[in-house]
Amino acid sequence: MKLLRVKPGEEVIETLTRRAAEEGITNGAIVSLIGAVDECAISNMLADDAGADIVNEYRQPLELSGTGEIRDGKVHVHVVLGREGDNALAGHLHRARVETFFVHAYTIALQEG
Repeated sequence: MKLLRVKPGEEVIETLTRRAAEEGITNGAIVSLIGAVDECAISNMLADDAGADIVNEYRQPLELSGTGEIRDGKVHVHVVLGREGDNALAGHLHRARVETFFVHAYTIALQEG
């Protein structure tokens, strides 16, 4: 298992993609993602069109947990985000910026065979 860290001043998807490549992970599972972000963009599918996404942006501190995968070097993450007022948001993570805290991704490489 590899720990991929996202530090203050970094974008989550870009950083995980770069760090996975540095670790030689082309295909694998992001078993657990934990931390907090200061802004993000997530999407969910339209009720009458699963092929279309509604992307929403949030600019506030958000607790983050999630899972995902790395396929052919591309990071795909689904998250649950907690915000002020004990409200939860969930969806596909398009981007997220870490400024105050961190995000840790615990990752396992898929063995080709």
